[in-house]
Amino acid sequence: MKAQMWNQKVETLPREDIEQLQLERLQSTLNRVYHRVPFYRQLFDEEGIVPEDLTSLSDLANLPFTTKEDLRRNYPYGMFAVPLRDIVRLHSSTGTTGFPTVVGYTANDLRHWSELTARVLVAGGVGREDVIQIAFDYGMFTGALGFHYGAELIGATVIPISGGNPERQIRIMKDFRTTGLLCTPSYALFMAGKMEEMGVSPAELSLRVGLFGAEPWSEEMRKRIEERMGISATDNYGLSEVMGPGVSGECEEKAGLHVAEDHFIPEVVDPETGEVLPPGEQGELVLTTITKEALPLIRYRTGDITRLIYDPCPCGRTHVRMERVSGRTDDMIIIRGVNFFPSQVESVLMAIGGTTPHYQLVVDRSGVLDELEVWVEVGEEMFSDEIRKLEALEREVRDALEEALGISVRVRLVEPKTLEGTSGKAKRVIEMKRSEL
Repeated sequence: MKAQMWNQKVETLPREDIEQLQLERLQSTLNRVYHRVPFYRQLFDEEGIVPEDLTSLSDLANLPFTTKEDLRRNYPYGMFAVPLRDIVRLHSSTGTTGFPTVVGYTANDLRHWSELTARVLVAGGVGREDVIQIAFDYGMFTGALGFHYGAELIGATVIPISGGNPERQIRIMKDFRTTGLLCTPSYALFMAGKMEEMGVSPAELSLRVGLFGAEPWSEEMRKRIEERMGISATDNYGLSEVMGPGVSGECEEKAGLHVAEDHFIPEVVDPETGEVLPPGEQGELVLTTITKEALPLIRYRTGDITRLIYDPCPCGRTHVRMERVSGRTDDMIIIRGVNFFPSQVESVLMAIGGTTPHYQLVVDRSGVLDELEVWVEVGEEMFSDEIRKLEALEREVRDALEEALGISVRVRLVEPKTLEGTSGKAKRVIEMKRSEL
């Protein structure tokens, strides 16, 4: 069956045409930021960079990075390349770790954003006949509105329910005959549990597809979501600083997320050295925007860990794919010299019966040696079972984690609903002193 595409002409461009378009747009973007953004003009002057000297895409590696800290230092409007009178929308991060990062959009930026989220939605199986329930939080967060306008561009019916109140979410799904759900994967699993509590089976719903993003998740979590909700689940990726959702998304082949290369140039670099890595090697994703008017960014370090896949996709799309994000450079946990990401723990837990999808990693660095304790939420039936069965489950979880991670681990089984999810991003890692545990 032929794959459905929103913009087949662009999404199937030959590689040489993609690269030529990227070079032309990159050269234009570099000239704009040099003349309109004082931060970039100073940065380029200090590095001796003349925008006109960039004559090939390989020259991009010679340009300095932009970081989230750069955006915070220029809060709120210092990175904008257009006057405020041309900005028609503002979004921002929560600012929980300092000044928030502020993102502006021109009218043209919003048109591009709708186009790109439309591509992701169609790639994930959404069409104009669908009823889309958006359970991301509306507001300053970019996820909800980005997909909202993309869905409307396709011609789908949108239910802007926002996050929270899972019982209401499920009632609306049933009554309004929702066919597509958009939220974080952890919240989708949380709602699957609520469906079971309410006695609502997937057969009673019209739901058939789910497009999930905003946090790393594993293949095991995808399988569990699909089984418990009776849907096809795809991953999508975006970040507020670059645009929001729509940077990349999986097609129904589920073999990597297609990057919108006509709007972004992706690189993968060594997180420590910043050196560009060869195709196929895992590292930190770096993105350069080449069509953004309000907030163009050059070599923005996303902090997300992935790799790029240039092999042809069976769907026919030619844009490079990125592997599902496995974690963040700032989420990497190092215990006694061993590096790992929360998603690795998730993969182990998903393969063990008797546990729920909700867990937290508690890192204690107060002693001579760092210690890791994994809190795992147990299902209702298992928690009410005999003590010896809980002890056996605890040993099973501990042994599986120690084999997968290569370090000793303590496991604490906690009762149902202790760690249950919310509509926002799941908090997986807590660093605490032993006296606080």
